[in-house]
Amino acid sequence: MRRSLALAVAAALLALGACRDESRPGKLFAISGKLFVFNYRVATATYLVTLKPLGPVEDGQTAVASFEDPAGGQPIVVRQRIWPKLDKAVLESPPLRCVRKDHPYAVTIRIEGPDAAVRQEIETTITSNLDQEVLPDRPLVVGPVYTPNPELQGRPDGKLDVTNEAGCPGRG
Repeated sequence: MRRSLALAVAAALLALGACRDESRPGKLFAISGKLFVFNYRVATATYLVTLKPLGPVEDGQTAVASFEDPAGGQPIVVRQRIWPKLDKAVLESPPLRCVRKDHPYAVTIRIEGPDAAVRQEIETTITSNLDQEVLPDRPLVVGPVYTPNPELQGRPDGKLDVTNEAGCPGRG
């Protein structure tokens, strides 16, 4: 009798501890993916971070991402509403300049409730395995039917005399 009572108490404590751990504030989302997206066709590089909810999502939550600007200056801030019925939230920056290979760039993500109070903060870094100089200097195509960009006529590599890397830190 004592042994079964002790086992029941131990099981109840374990279950209570597990519930407390899962409902602990600050663990609402986890990063499920993070990378630089290089789109060669349109000559852009962007940050992309995917968040996975770890439990039910409160209606009205917002993710606010601050991405380090590879060109220097103030962080790039992106606000994205989090939809409760979706299985992930995707945060993408506007096009970037000056991305360098093997350089860790800082990213901070705040999850805000409908009242704008911070519910969770996530800090991470994203490192590119390519320099942005692999991209053409201008989009290779323009318009809805992918017309070749007339600025690049006779330049199949998409490189111009005035590169989009001019003025980047450590580059010229």
